[in-house]
Amino acid sequence: MNILLTSAEVFPFAKVGGLGDVCGALPKDWEKLGHNVIIVMPKYANIDVHKWNLQRTDIIVPVPMDWWTEYARLWKATLPGTNNVQVYFLENADYYDRWGVYGNPDGFGDNDRRFIFLSRAVFETAKTLGFRPDIIFANDYHTAFTMPMLKIHYRMTEFFGRTAGVYAIHNMVFQGQFDPRRAMPFAGFGMNEFYQGSWFESHGVVNSMQIGLWFADKITTVSPRYASEVRYTKEGYGLQSIINARGGDFLGILNGVDYSVWNPEVDDKIYANYSVNDLHGKLTNKYNFLKDWGVHENDMKQDMPIIGMVSRLTDQKGIPLIENALERILQQYPVRFALVGSGADQYEDYFRYIRQKFGDRALVYIGYNDNLSHRVEAASDIYLMPSLFEPCGLNQMYSLKYGTVPVVRNVGGLADTVHEYDYSSREGNGFVFDDYNAGEMGYALHRAIEAYFNKDHWMSVIRNGMMANHSSLLSAQRYIDVFYWALEKIPY
Repeated sequence: MNILLTSAEVFPFAKVGGLGDVCGALPKDWEKLGHNVIIVMPKYANIDVHKWNLQRTDIIVPVPMDWWTEYARLWKATLPGTNNVQVYFLENADYYDRWGVYGNPDGFGDNDRRFIFLSRAVFETAKTLGFRPDIIFANDYHTAFTMPMLKIHYRMTEFFGRTAGVYAIHNMVFQGQFDPRRAMPFAGFGMNEFYQGSWFESHGVVNSMQIGLWFADKITTVSPRYASEVRYTKEGYGLQSIINARGGDFLGILNGVDYSVWNPEVDDKIYANYSVNDLHGKLTNKYNFLKDWGVHENDMKQDMPIIGMVSRLTDQKGIPLIENALERILQQYPVRFALVGSGADQYEDYFRYIRQKFGDRALVYIGYNDNLSHRVEAASDIYLMPSLFEPCGLNQMYSLKYGTVPVVRNVGGLADTVHEYDYSSREGNGFVFDDYNAGEMGYALHRAIEAYFNKDHWMSVIRNGMMANHSSLLSAQRYIDVFYWALEKIPY
């Protein structure tokens, strides 16, 4: 099967969150399963062309935009960890020669045009390369316009006549709502197709995610629990009725972990490797992590669990709960707190305050640091993830593999992967709370800390987590099943 994946983020070239990790992992596994895969994404200014060996080609791709034609030069690289998964980068100075992917905090003012250009360029790139896809796999609002473009602009062409479109939702919050006077003509659709109740219209604007939902042959989201939440609760953010209308073509596939990257047995970014059968290396990681942060050896003699976090500092990630509880937790319990993260200014300032107040008991790094993220996972004893909502989440699955016990809220993919430890049966791999409040979170942390000092049960929790299999290969195979299912809808 020929698969064309398109996304605004693909790890390791560009990553803002889990979208990048998933879009970097699935193509590796599809190749292992015997399929042909290419990736089309923007060439952002901050992609390190030397580190990732991007090669400038002489291929110029014409891209229709409204009544004119624009152009992109192709660069290419092989996706690390694969034999021949080619990544094609669209170079266009007007759209992508700037720092960042989306433009924080409010987004670039021309994101409508940037991502519609990406969506249309997907088809023209495939034609130029002679890569005839069986599946176009689009992700989130940024590439949602590929779905109507496939059905309306390209379905009747010989080249794309047998191509199916599969659309993946990673986060319902970001729907790509644009001014129809710009978005419709950019995408090659007339304003006569935009009216109340049309495929394209939502409360007077173009809603890209809604368009993807209506036009995709099959629709996925990133965990079974989230699939239920977006259909039946406010987590659908106004699109519940459309998701239910497409319910027969909609399902949740749990994201998986690329264990060639996130695995303490082979991870070259941590201080020492270890496994479920030999956990000595985890203690080595904890000791060296604290030492590198300047914690004096005498201060390490007291056995104190590290509560770790690697997170965007946003309301979604439950940071308001931490604001309400962290000082009390650090005062009440013999624990340390380690954070790598960035986001809203108010939260960054809060964690700087915590660092200043608690010294070497609050190890805070503001910013993104991939190496340090791996070390936090390996060195921490407890991983805190109190999300307001969480479509899937990957860090809790990383934590399970690294023997770092997750404390999570019972939502989305967290509910699918983390289960409360039971002292009687010794089943369960973490500690879970339901209600979104600081008291509930604090009590879940209390249970985790209490278990930490009961070493017999603590080892059971750790082993239960480390022995779970959340490999991306499992989700990759599930996607292949969906792709064949989508192809059944294409008329011969």
